[in-house]
Amino acid sequence: MPEKRDEGVIRLLDDETVNTIAAGEVIERPASVVKELVENAVDAGADMIKVDITVGTQHITSVQVSDTGCGMYASDAQMSFVRHATSKIRGPDDLSRIHTMGFRGEALASIAAVSRVTLVTRAEGTDVGTEIVIEGGEFLSVSDVSAPRGTTIRVDNIFFNTPARRKFLKSRQTELLHIYRAVEAEAFAHPESAFRLRVNGKEKLRTQRTTAMAQTITQVFGTDLSSQIIPISAGTPVMRVDGAIVRPADCRPNAGEIHLCVNGRPVTSPQIVRAIRAGYGTLIPKGRFPMAYLSIRIDTSLVDVNVHPAKREIRLSREKEIISGITEAIRDTLQTTDLIQSGTPVTSQDNRASVQASVYTHLPKQSQEVAEPIPGVTKSSYGNAQPERFHIRYATTDKQLRLTGNMDEDAGVNLLPPMRIIGQVADGYILAASRDNDELFIIDQHAAHERILYDQLCERRNAGIQRQELLVPLVVELNAAEKLALSANIDILLELGFIVDEFGPDAFAVRAVPMVLGKRLGTEMIHDIVSDLVVESRKSADERCDRITATIACRGAIKGGSPLTQEQMERLVLQLSHTSEPYTCPHGRPVILSYSQKELDRMFHRT
Repeated sequence: MPEKRDEGVIRLLDDETVNTIAAGEVIERPASVVKELVENAVDAGADMIKVDITVGTQHITSVQVSDTGCGMYASDAQMSFVRHATSKIRGPDDLSRIHTMGFRGEALASIAAVSRVTLVTRAEGTDVGTEIVIEGGEFLSVSDVSAPRGTTIRVDNIFFNTPARRKFLKSRQTELLHIYRAVEAEAFAHPESAFRLRVNGKEKLRTQRTTAMAQTITQVFGTDLSSQIIPISAGTPVMRVDGAIVRPADCRPNAGEIHLCVNGRPVTSPQIVRAIRAGYGTLIPKGRFPMAYLSIRIDTSLVDVNVHPAKREIRLSREKEIISGITEAIRDTLQTTDLIQSGTPVTSQDNRASVQASVYTHLPKQSQEVAEPIPGVTKSSYGNAQPERFHIRYATTDKQLRLTGNMDEDAGVNLLPPMRIIGQVADGYILAASRDNDELFIIDQHAAHERILYDQLCERRNAGIQRQELLVPLVVELNAAEKLALSANIDILLELGFIVDEFGPDAFAVRAVPMVLGKRLGTEMIHDIVSDLVVESRKSADERCDRITATIACRGAIKGGSPLTQEQMERLVLQLSHTSEPYTCPHGRPVILSYSQKELDRMFHRT
């Protein structure tokens, strides 16, 4: 029999508990405070928004947002701290045609419930401003003050009365990174306002009011984008997309550089990200993501922004039509753009001869002897350029295999079954057969060498990874969030073989790189690493280190499309057999597939 319960066990929560719960939904971290206050400033029509952050030795101590907006009268200023009090909507019908950023009436009440807030505001047409001090949801004082038109809100001691929430905050660098990303998103979404972001008085971001989308993008995300972006402007009867996309060659390992705002609201939308990715089609490799900065305008009756307490997510009506319109806009833009990358082709016969002679001079004798066309492919298949093309590629592969030469030693456990190499298919896959010929193996050469390099880098991490200094440092320009992420992880990069120094206010100079990268380093790899650091900021140092190690291994590994000699294929498989996980690469993709004789017979309908 169930236990009989007394009456009156269900009761209304008190206001303090209700406010604390609401604050937990809306205010996740200091960046949430910044976002809510900035959006209030935007709604107030401010043409200048200043964000000042004060950081102590361990955490963020205060957030202040000042604006030149319309300001508030004394009665409205007090009412703004009451839950569900708002000037943005009057009834349920207004929810289907929202044009403002804040509308729930929760932001200030939620912030005040978990911190100490000082508000100073003056409305246009009044001579005296109002100052309100509120802590933990309780009004401490309301007074008249002299103030410029607009509003300034200072928030101190965030989560002072919710220690459990403060305990789960990340390091100050991580929390600052979230603030940078929040301000960048708002500055991009609202080019009609100028933004300033300062940390302990030092300016980190500055934008000017502008109507030129390209100028907004470069001001917010870095001037180095100015030569890479492709403007986009297209529309359908229900939506319009403006902004810029970046050439396919400058893709990223994650979607961290896809910045979206819908009707002026920064949002995250997996559907729109997939639509952007689909617009690039086969122009970017699988597993990579484009860089895109899109401002999308959609009929407000088709957008539901009331699906998340922090209004980060949206729900779309006529979603298929909207998503299709975004994909087509990107595809059409790319099809009408010259995507050929400028380069420095070798046109002189003398230069080609000198390159070829240099390669022959430094080729090991053994490699020169085996550097012949792969069996089964005629000389005419390669054309007259065979000696130059293939000796160079074989020499490069030999160098890459020598870097992992210690894996040739039969010192560890061999985790692969005995096999003999048959040959290579499509310059990317090694075919092998089991010793008794009853099983066929197909090995992805790039994934195999990626696993080999990853294991070796992990093994050498504690002993010190070999590095090589660059004759000319590689200089990369980064935006505010990227600079912070890189600065916070300098020690990890040093441990992995990089030497990186600040190079002026907006750039870093890479002076040394891991030896396994050879001379194939470019700014793209550094941007990949920084992009991972930004996206993975919530993860532990060990997890970030593993992610960077996997990126280094991927860049240093033998590429698909590289012809291999019989000896090189055998060495690669031997090295693979001594790794910890020879069946998958560091990113979890398969390295080797096997087909038994029974499976082959079934595929050919012999059973």
